[in-house]
Amino acid sequence: MQGVLFDLDGVITDTAKFHFKAWSRLAKEKLGVTLPASFESDLKGISRIDSMNRILKFAKMENKYSADEVDAMAQYKNELYLKEIGKLTQTDIFPGIENLLDELAVNKVKLSVASASKNAPFILEKLGLREQFDAIADPAKVAHGKPAPDIFLEAAAKIDVDPTKCVGIEDAKAGVEAIKSAGAVAVGVGDSNDLKEADSVVASTEELTYSVLEQAFRK
Repeated sequence: MQGVLFDLDGVITDTAKFHFKAWSRLAKEKLGVTLPASFESDLKGISRIDSMNRILKFAKMENKYSADEVDAMAQYKNELYLKEIGKLTQTDIFPGIENLLDELAVNKVKLSVASASKNAPFILEKLGLREQFDAIADPAKVAHGKPAPDIFLEAAAKIDVDPTKCVGIEDAKAGVEAIKSAGAVAVGVGDSNDLKEADSVVASTEELTYSVLEQAFRK
């Protein structure tokens, strides 16, 4: 194991609640619709524009707006979201993650972030973790979002490690599929039924250690 590729949301911290809060406000203000709480899972781990398109479909407004108008709405959502995540601090890091990063550094494992979020650098800065990572993949540079492997291939390339020598960590089914498609070993965080495609699953981030990742890699 030479590299570890981290999803951000649901693995390092939880900004999903901020995302959904911002999407809900946008849907109400701009479209006049209320998103049900169950809709949050439909937006998990996908790009901003894909999320916007799913909301428009839910509102039965798929063909009502131009591409520029859809972009403008997605940008407005991001402004709402940035105000929320500006409140993040080190206390919002999930349990076990700081210890894991320290262990991986001691073992000379390169670390990269593979997130669909363009805000990943800002979020890591707010959490005080930016310096721990060797690279952050830029989602603007990849053609396809998860479950396509593009973001994990980019994350591995940015640390100059072959994906087959990497372990990827994800909390979403689409992310696990993306890791596997990239040729890396997938470790899931969460429900083992939801993440059954993963090579190994832990119930929470507290269970993530260097030895757990190394064992998954050597399976």
